[in-house]
Amino acid sequence: MDTYCLVVQYDGTDYSGFQVQPNRRTIQGELEKALAKLAPHPIRIVGAGRTDAGVHSEGQTVSFRDPHITVPVERLPYALNTLLPPDIRVVASRLEKPDFHARYSALVKTYRYQIYESEFPNVFWQRYAYWTRESLDWVAMEHCAKLFIGTLDFAAFAATGSSVKTTVRTMHKVEFNYSQPLKTISFTADGFLYNMVRNLVGTLLDVGRGKLTREDVQVILKSGDRRLASATIAPHGLVFESVKYS
Repeated sequence: MDTYCLVVQYDGTDYSGFQVQPNRRTIQGELEKALAKLAPHPIRIVGAGRTDAGVHSEGQTVSFRDPHITVPVERLPYALNTLLPPDIRVVASRLEKPDFHARYSALVKTYRYQIYESEFPNVFWQRYAYWTRESLDWVAMEHCAKLFIGTLDFAAFAATGSSVKTTVRTMHKVEFNYSQPLKTISFTADGFLYNMVRNLVGTLLDVGRGKLTREDVQVILKSGDRRLASATIAPHGLVFESVKYS
């Protein structure tokens, strides 16, 4: 039996994250509710990334297996989008091999953090970008971010109390775009720890503000001590951009 694969976009502002939770409105919950109307029984999906409350997606991938879906795979986005709330949209669908898994089959994932740097906040970006009035030193931030490239222990940037087996991840690239008021930092890695991107961005912002130096961040990274890194930045600037498979 082939595996169904959907690419999903969503505005995470009004949701308690991707993963289903009792008595909470979640992205997974809304998708499963819509799928249940296309099959004779409930369908459980898995996502490539478990985004937190307030985090958005351009390219979240979900997968599920079910032999009772009668809608042709190419028509699934159209059928589901009539059943989903307007801030969730399925934008692509395909069939994969039976052993495909949205999370475990992923090779790399990319998350983007959006920062609006201006004297005043922008009403059109306030749900999707972190606003700062400060003029940040983006060259220093970009130079510092090179420390995060490679196979490294990111324990200092993991959420406190995380129960993962290892905090080692391979960061393939960190890309900056700061030519416009809406500036972005994109991270591509084989996987991410809980709150890792938001903790990295929070620390880079302190570099941009002159509160930390590149040498300070190097010490923080090597220490593995979350207490030394900067505060976790707000979730609403974070976008799950894409996930790539073999």
